[in-house]
Amino acid sequence: MTHERIHDGPQARPVVFFFGQYSFFFYSDGYILMDIHILTAADINAALPMVDAIALMKAAFSQFSAGDAEVPLRSRILVEKQQGATLFMPAFLKKTEDLAVKIVSVFPQNSRVNLDTIHAAVIVLDPQTGQPQALLEGSSLTAIRTGAASGAATDLLARKDAATVAIFGSGAQARTQLEAVCTVRPIKHVFVFSLDEPGAQAFCEEMSQVPNVPNKLEIAPSPIDAIRNADIICAATTSSTPIFPGDLVNPGTHVNAIGSFTPEMQEIDSALLLKARIVVDSREAVLAESGDLIIPIQQGLLDENDIYAELGEIIAGTCPGRTSEDQITVFKSVGLAVQDAIASSRVLERALRSKIGMQVKL
Repeated sequence: MTHERIHDGPQARPVVFFFGQYSFFFYSDGYILMDIHILTAADINAALPMVDAIALMKAAFSQFSAGDAEVPLRSRILVEKQQGATLFMPAFLKKTEDLAVKIVSVFPQNSRVNLDTIHAAVIVLDPQTGQPQALLEGSSLTAIRTGAASGAATDLLARKDAATVAIFGSGAQARTQLEAVCTVRPIKHVFVFSLDEPGAQAFCEEMSQVPNVPNKLEIAPSPIDAIRNADIICAATTSSTPIFPGDLVNPGTHVNAIGSFTPEMQEIDSALLLKARIVVDSREAVLAESGDLIIPIQQGLLDENDIYAELGEIIAGTCPGRTSEDQITVFKSVGLAVQDAIASSRVLERALRSKIGMQVKL
């Protein structure tokens, strides 16, 4: 519970003080109470449709690459016993004045206790005063904004006629990856590969009901079967080793790689990167955090200069995107706090207009 101390003197009688549009509540313990808006996963899903989220991600990446955002590298606390990590991600976007911090935990062993791998919370702050304004359920926001980032990358980098998608993984991230790709391209065929077979079946049944997603999804018996005819590949797993053979990826394919977020995780193999145009969300972040790039660089297979561009640079038009139909493109993302800041701020604005969520006093 957070308070602002008014005084340390004797106990005061309860008083409400009004100043313009603001009300200050004085209680006998001498503290001012804050109004905090609480938004659940259902509230967030209602306030942030994917098409809007994709547009927001383009705005966030554009500001980031132009230097119009304050985004320190996220802090990480490892919980080795559980093979988990908790990350702290603050950001401020200067043009749109979005200020927020996210706390996200990624615990891959949570499936053993029937819990999701990712849990998160986002706190939205008033950019004028720094006062906390809202607390959002962060896992749903993370899934939407991560999918939307791949949607933005797919919109800019995938072939216009891309119609077949391979999805690796069957969790919350895989769901929004597919939804986002189907928002920006007329997808006709979807192949799903997941080590969790019941999860893959549930994924297919659920996603076939989502608008823009084909009404029939196929479970691929192997990674090779999944990518055989794919125009777009989305990798959304917690694997520490490459999940499909990169040398078998077809010319003209676009790949969204969002799973690897530590130096030890290599979801995408080096063979793919060696023949691809590599686009990232942040050069600094991927070179510090993603084994997809760190490992082949350490092996001498890649160089930092092999990163072609940040997505924000392509959005701004300072770098071209795809330049040929046969070109393989890879979007490598570790996730940036600017995504959470802009998404959570817009969710709060819409929630307040639509009277969604609940207000509490702290």
